[in-house]
Amino acid sequence: MSTNDKINLSDKYVLSINEAALYFGIGEKKLRRILSEHFDDLALQNGVKLMVKRKAFEKFIDRTSSI
Repeated sequence: MSTNDKINLSDKYVLSINEAALYFGIGEKKLRRILSEHFDDLALQNGVKLMVKRKAFEKFIDRTSSI
């Protein structure tokens, strides 16, 4: 894959905190707080990098009335 090939955020399985903040329109600080409260369901650790499970987070938002 060359550097010119870009994958849409909606096609990725996991998103970085930066990507997830842009994709979901949520601040990084709030996103990190939500992930710390629901880590097993919504996130995974890749070394020291925290990643958001996109589909799981979409479902979480669908069933949440406020964040």
